[in-house]
This record gives sequence, C-alpha cells and structure tokens, in this order.
Amino acid sequence: MYRREIKQRPMVLFTPDVARPSSILFHRQAILSTLLMTGIIAIGPIPAFAKNDGGQRSNSMRMDSTSVPRECQDLDDAAATLEKGDLRVMSFNIRYGTANDGANHWDRRREFLVETIKDFAPDLLGTQETLDFQKRYLDRHLDGYKSIGVGRDNGDEKGEMTAIWFRSDRFEVIASGHLWLSETPEIPGSVSWDSSMTRMASWIKLRETQDAALSPILFINTHFDHIGKRAREESAKLLMEFIQAQGQGCAVLLTGDFNASDRERPYDIFFGEAQAKIEEADGDQTTIRLRDTYRVINPKRGDNEGTFSGFSAERTGGARIDWIGVSDAWLVIDAAIDRTSREGLTPSDHFPITAILRRSNPQ
Repeated sequence: MYRREIKQRPMVLFTPDVARPSSILFHRQAILSTLLMTGIIAIGPIPAFAKNDGGQRSNSMRMDSTSVPRECQDLDDAAATLEKGDLRVMSFNIRYGTANDGANHWDRRREFLVETIKDFAPDLLGTQETLDFQKRYLDRHLDGYKSIGVGRDNGDEKGEMTAIWFRSDRFEVIASGHLWLSETPEIPGSVSWDSSMTRMASWIKLRETQDAALSPILFINTHFDHIGKRAREESAKLLMEFIQAQGQGCAVLLTGDFNASDRERPYDIFFGEAQAKIEEADGDQTTIRLRDTYRVINPKRGDNEGTFSGFSAERTGGARIDWIGVSDAWLVIDAAIDRTSREGLTPSDHFPITAILRRSNPQ
C-alpha cells in the first residue's frame, strides 16, 4: 500500500445531495433487447444484428457486448450464469453540454444518450464531464434512480461533475462525498502537480435493501487529467489510499475516464504488477486489490479496444482509457464496450463501458 504522508484532515466531504426518489421503471423491453443483441438469448431465427467474425454488431445500434465468462463454453452456459442479484455497472463520459459540437451538441443527442443508458439498465452509473443542467436532465429522465454530484470548481454547481446514479429500489445510502485529486483533497477546486485543471472523484457507500447482511458497496467514480502525466499517477495513488482507508469490509467498485492507456503507470497502480509487489513487501493481508473487469473477460489485448469515439462509430482503435475496476469481493460475469450508434454517430464522444458483476462470497 502506498505510504505517502497526508496531513490529518478529512479526505471527504459529506454532502446531502441525494436526489429525491421517483417511481421505478424496470425497462423490461430494454433489458430483453440488450440480451438479444448480446446473443445471450435468441428467439426464432438469428437476428440480422447477430455478431460477425469481428465480434462487432452490424446494425445501426451496435454493441460490443460479445464477452462471456471464460468458464462458459457457449452462450447457453452464459445465459445460465445470469442471476437475479447480479449487479449491472456502467461508466459513461457524457461530454460536457456546453461544448460547440455542432451536429453532436448536447441538445441533439441527449435523448439518444438516455436511451443508451436505459438499454443497458445499470444498477450503478458513473458519469464524467456532467454539468449541472445535464445532471438535472438525467435526474428527470432516469426514473427509479437517485444521484449524487457536485461541480468540481466549487463543490456546488459550478464545473463538471463526476455524478453517480443508483437504483433507489435496490440501495440505501450509508454515506457519500467527494474528494479533489490534489494534495488537499478536501478543498473544492484545488489543483496540484502538473494537472491542467481541477479534477475530482465522487464516492458513495451503499447497502443492499433486500439483503442487509451483504457487505456494503463502496463505489468511486472519477475523471483524471488529460495532460498532466504526474497528476494522473498521483491521482491513482490518492484513490488507492482512499480505497484502503474507506473500503475495508466493503465490495469496492471504481469507474472513470482515466485519460491513460492500460500500458501506463496509473493502470499499473490500480491493477498491475507494481501494486502487487508493494502489497507483498508490506505483508498486509488487508490490502484491497483491484481487477480490470474488461481484461478479466478479454485477457488478450485487441486492436479495437478504444473508448474515445470523437462521436464516430467507426473510431474503435486507440487507447482504452475508460475502466471499471473491482475488488475481489466481485466475480466478473461480463464486461464490454458499448458501441451503440445511429447513422454512424454515437451518443457521446466516449463509448460507454459496462460490467455485470456478482458477489464472490455473498455470505
């Protein structure tokens, strides 16, 4: 575990920013559509959007959701592994809504973006670049969810948020808060190292309402700097320290746009050999390790794993800079990059990423 000295100050800000509950919608048709598109279930003849040899979807609403657990021999086995209590997680950089994006302006894609979220029907959703008016729009249109989020500039409404949504019928909030990716993480708007701007993370600790005996979930969502190399590395160390401090006894989830590939230092800090060596040297059995959900399901690195689309459905190369990480409390049932598009355009300039998880030891 990283042993950097941090002054004795609270690392988190508790915020009463959970939205009011609203009626739940289960989106059964959307879930059925997702299962059909992924090939997990099929009715009648193989549909026109069945996967091709490249593992992509060939229709105008394409999803790269072809992965199944490695222990499954075929899609029938994969279907058999799905259980009612499985957790559906999505991370989505929704692109800040004031950008001068022309045909891809927020007002022209916001309905498509909501439909993309509903099609997957996540239990937990972590977003990046969310401005206050975008959060309010999603609050209105994502029935059955509550949310937390504050602007990075002042800890209120100004600036981008790393906003989180969770199903209100499944979870109750134990605690929530925000920290800034700096040497003073409790100070809103703070900037350190070579970061080009203020960066932050939001977190929430949740209890399953249907089974209070399950360990709580600690869910962290973040957005790293796109320029500062050292800032990204220090931000990864900071979040790992936070996870060690706050995640004991919890099932941990980490989502975000990390602006780094899986060959760079931040990835290694979260998931790689460097972190394992530090744990071994410490001899600390309580250290929480994370796994990259996508790499668990797709152990071999591919050519088309890019998660930045620039609004083009064909832009699938480049780095995989959006990740979902989990602790050993979770089994990874599925993980994918959602390639949903319409007429060659995507709902944001990043592809959303998804994971389906299950408690590794529900007792």
